[in-house]
Amino acid sequence: MNIIHEHGHIPSVPELARSAKVSRATAYRCFASRSALVTAVIDSSLGPVRRLASELPDGRARVHELFGQTFPRFREFEPQLRAAAQLSLEQWALERAGRLQEEPYRRGHRVRILGHALAPLAPQLPAALHARLHRALSVVYGIEPVVILKDIWGLSDREVERVALWMADALIAAALREAAALGEDPATKSATGRRRRPPRSAHTPSGR
Repeated sequence: MNIIHEHGHIPSVPELARSAKVSRATAYRCFASRSALVTAVIDSSLGPVRRLASELPDGRARVHELFGQTFPRFREFEPQLRAAAQLSLEQWALERAGRLQEEPYRRGHRVRILGHALAPLAPQLPAALHARLHRALSVVYGIEPVVILKDIWGLSDREVERVALWMADALIAAALREAAALGEDPATKSATGRRRRPPRSAHTPSGR
């Protein structure tokens, strides 16, 4: 992990062996590829966040808790996370060109992590709107907004967190407003998730 933190790039396995002063064979037994190395580094960096199991009953509060615990770790392990994003982009290009010769580094933990945070909002939103909110939040939760807001806008770590949380709040509020406009709430949804029609009045013609 130190070599990534100090130099900002992912070493090859031979480089790692030289840095750790072990044989290449030993290094390859531990990490068969750069993808395996990055997976181990990111698992170590973000492990506590990935194991977070909030018991808060409010979805917005869960998102706040998640961002509050995650962004300080983004700050602490920023070089490692940037390197992981760089590797993912590099391998994407190599794969498209038919030149990828190692197992690709797979990302996607944020889908499950955000799904847990948003679970309390599921009864308040139509399924399609809940899914859209889930996807939208995945854009503002991760190393990508850190890179944009710091590199392009020159924001501090604290401001990055504030802007990301502001975006998350705005997305949640927009989803709830849209649901309200559609008339979707727990009292008007049946067990199947469809809206229940109001009971027909005894004076309402049957239409026959």
